[in-house]
Amino acid sequence: MPQNVVLPGPAPWGFRLSGGIDFNQPLVITRITPGSKAAAANLCPGDVILAIDGFGTESMTHADAQDRIKAAAHQLCLKIDRAETRLWSPQVSEDGKPHPFKINLESEPQDVNYFEHKHNIRPKPFIIPGRSSEPTASVPPQSDVYRMLHDQRDEPTGPRQSGSFRVLQELVNDDERPAGTRSVRAPVTKVHSGAGSTQKMPVCDKCGSGIVGAVVKARDKYRHPECLVCADCNLNLKQKGYFFVGGELYCETHARARTRPPEGYDTVTLYPKA
Repeated sequence: MPQNVVLPGPAPWGFRLSGGIDFNQPLVITRITPGSKAAAANLCPGDVILAIDGFGTESMTHADAQDRIKAAAHQLCLKIDRAETRLWSPQVSEDGKPHPFKINLESEPQDVNYFEHKHNIRPKPFIIPGRSSEPTASVPPQSDVYRMLHDQRDEPTGPRQSGSFRVLQELVNDDERPAGTRSVRAPVTKVHSGAGSTQKMPVCDKCGSGIVGAVVKARDKYRHPECLVCADCNLNLKQKGYFFVGGELYCETHARARTRPPEGYDTVTLYPKA
């Protein structure tokens, strides 16, 4: 229902606006600041603004509406439309007339004779009114199946066991082993001794001490990288090549001096292919 609301000036008015023709939505109040002039005038979120100071808002953009509200100095006149909300509730009658403020929150009485407020009892079957509670037997009373079911129900039964478990139980009780079977033992993990698993430390052929870390192997001999030197000039042969002469390591110069070819031949150095 449209109604007029007058807010005394000056600003701030205490409400937030949304919508406009540029949003294809009506101008709607979305928030009211508590204790503001809008709250004192009983404005509510959801109120649709139809006019601002006598100007209709059908063709107003959001910015135009803000400018129109800011232009109001002494007072702000709004024409709003508030949707009526009606809440249904059971009414309470007093002296034969419905009370305008009281509501009835009592539940309707239910038939609880079927339920018993006890614990640890066997549940009762559900009985439909008009039908008998006696179960209908699908097996004739005098048949063999009927008698077998009733005989088994009366006899005490032990715990159920699978077929394989029952066979194993019988074997254990009889202490007999059928042909073709053998006893199986659990696998045992062998623990290796520490002496056999450790690797032997190589020994340097030149200084006679053990080699820890980088090692250089020349044929069947091991040396430290710093012990790989020429036997004559102590030149380090690392990344330079070495020659074996009489079981010793030499550089190319001293290896040539120790190996002299027969007369009429020249010494030629042959390097192995990479």
